[in-house]
Amino acid sequence: MEKKTEQWSTRLGFILSSAGAAVGLGAIWKFPYMTGINGGGAFFFIFILFTVLIGLPLLIAEFVIGRGAQKEAVSAYQKLAPKKSIFSFIGHWGVIGAFILMSFYSVVGGWVLIYSLMSVPGMLITDGTDYAALFDTITGNPLLTVAGLAAFVLINSFVISNGIQNGIEKYNKVLMPLLFIFFIIIVARALTFEGAMEGIRFFLQPDFSQLNGENILYALGQAFFSLAVGISVMVTYSSYLAKDVSLTTSAVSVSIMNIMVSLLAGLAIFPIVFAFGLEPAEGPGLLFIVLPEAFSQMPFGELFLSLFLFLFLFAILTSSFSMLEIITSSINEKVKASRKTIAWAAGLAVFIFGIPAALSSNVLADFHIFGKTAFDASDFLVSNIMLPGGCLLIALFVGFKMNRTLVEQEFHAGNQFGNGMFQVWYQILRWLAPVMIIIVFLYSIRDILKI
Repeated sequence: MEKKTEQWSTRLGFILSSAGAAVGLGAIWKFPYMTGINGGGAFFFIFILFTVLIGLPLLIAEFVIGRGAQKEAVSAYQKLAPKKSIFSFIGHWGVIGAFILMSFYSVVGGWVLIYSLMSVPGMLITDGTDYAALFDTITGNPLLTVAGLAAFVLINSFVISNGIQNGIEKYNKVLMPLLFIFFIIIVARALTFEGAMEGIRFFLQPDFSQLNGENILYALGQAFFSLAVGISVMVTYSSYLAKDVSLTTSAVSVSIMNIMVSLLAGLAIFPIVFAFGLEPAEGPGLLFIVLPEAFSQMPFGELFLSLFLFLFLFAILTSSFSMLEIITSSINEKVKASRKTIAWAAGLAVFIFGIPAALSSNVLADFHIFGKTAFDASDFLVSNIMLPGGCLLIALFVGFKMNRTLVEQEFHAGNQFGNGMFQVWYQILRWLAPVMIIIVFLYSIRDILKI
């Protein structure tokens, strides 16, 4: 007997949850330092352009697959794709990618959880603190990093075990509005500093002389991954959506929210960085090292640092919910066990698989896979191979293999878009998106190919 599929209780719940899946490390951690490294405003402008031209069409494609099949990722492709074709295995590709991604994503989630808890009693900002040394101390402690990993996975398992409406939707309806409220508070504070306008100009005033081919490819890659497309989490989320909801307007809403979060992240970070004479091109250490240093120099800095860290924690959680959900739902479709049992078992598996990544900064620092630590190897595999590979397969599947009548039906359902808009989206998916994905993929693995 086929298991009954849950549904979102409201369209807003679906949009907030989908936006939450997209908003995470990419938007709040990676986007600001990538913008800082790659020229500021020009990079942001190109990122928005590619999000609209490439990321949005891919997001709509995943929505079409999920709602069209009314199945989670693995079963959706098996139902819609030609039997025993490569496309029937895209769902498995996504589940494996989500599992690996969550295993090292949860390590960073654990770091942020530790920082957040330390900030509440005022343990982060103290006189003479060396923030680079503090970060090394935290990530270099094996018991602490594994405990952080365990706590982060525990929170995820609890939420996913409660289902769609009482789990993912319920908590996203709280966490996403809080994320925006916290962001607005921090942006308002950041804009009060002397020198803040220099940071605003850096972020919002494009200087296209700073752009080169490498910057443009990075912006394209950031756009692909900022909407959580490529590992079919959006296929699973849209499978819980009612047939009278417009997929295209929902996808546009999610894209706008994602761009807004990226905008708020830049407006929160760059005015602070420039006001305190710090380096915008700091890289991955921007969040854990540079910003605590900046907050330590301002009145009520501990309070605002704590707000920022909890904001970051909320964003990581809403994104990780989607990863554990695609794993849980795919198993739940095939196994005769309760969702709660499967969710906790999946969480335990993620925790065990994530331990090597958690220990990569301490006891396993000398252990390397193809010259990379377990953490970096997992990150490279997902970000540079599995995500672009999944994007390419999804574009080709919807563009060439999925039943076109069903594709058109799902695209038009619940909205007033005419055939012209459908044709534009469909041709982008068939031709432009695959070419762009292949270019980014080849560039991202250039060191392996020696090109």
